[in-house]
Amino acid sequence: MSSPQSALHRADRFGFAASFLCAIHCALLPILVALLPAFGLNISGWIDLDQAFVIFATLLAATTLTLGYRRHRVFRAWALLLPALALVWLATFSPLHHHDLTHAVLMTVGGLMLAAAHFVNLRLTHAASAAAESA
Repeated sequence: MSSPQSALHRADRFGFAASFLCAIHCALLPILVALLPAFGLNISGWIDLDQAFVIFATLLAATTLTLGYRRHRVFRAWALLLPALALVWLATFSPLHHHDLTHAVLMTVGGLMLAAAHFVNLRLTHAASAAAESA
């Protein structure tokens, strides 16, 4: 059975990867939407999953960063997470949620910051674990 420490590392790795892929998706989606008619496709009827993903990403990040903070007691990852969540929530749950360039930029920057918060939390947790083992 895996330890809570390795479960936290896996959750942060998953959060980092998912946030990074989300940022790539948000950066490339306007290009894809512009190219779809050239292939005879349209986007009518597509379900907008941005809101569900932002809620999931928020819960995952808040949980992993809270658990990480309990171990390393450093606020640096939260300093990245809070503005990242502000950006993605603004882009997703405000009138800016029209899948235009502003939405894409806010989601891309927010997604990259969210990925960075997971990465920083992962490094801080790892360093705290190493320090605890050597003590």
